Amino acid sequence: MSDSQRFPVAAHTLAYLAHKGAYSREQAVSSSVLAASIPTNPVVIRRMTTQLAKAGLVDTCSGVSGGTWLLKPAETIPLDQVLHAVHGCAHLGSAPPGADGCPVGQAIPKAVSGAMKAANAAATETLSKITVADLIRNI
Repeated sequence: MSDSQRFPVAAHTLAYLAHKGAYSREQAVSSSVLAASIPTNPVVIRRMTTQLAKAGLVDTCSGVSGGTWLLKPAETIPLDQVLHAVHGCAHLGSAPPGADGCPVGQAIPKAVSGAMKAANAAATETLSKITVADLIRNI
């Protein structure tokens, strides 16, 4: 899965679990059910939920009756935490090095990098104010 897809898939997964009220082992949702909602392959979901479990956001149980459930209320999971958990992509990339001897080529990479850092900080700040519960509020 590409870096740019990790965060949306993780956010969708957590939102689905919250919508279904999956807060215990008895309410666990299987990777095949989660995958059908996104849609993607259940293997992608299992990889994603492993990362979310390492971050303490979900727990999982494997096997025929296995699945995933939330460890925290959806209202307490900000999206910047989700992004960090899955090492997702919130940045715009990195500026390529400029050509030697070109005054624009020498100055622009640093200027563009500064602009991208500012945009990334703004995106992270915005995501910190949005929770998983906010994603499903109008469902």
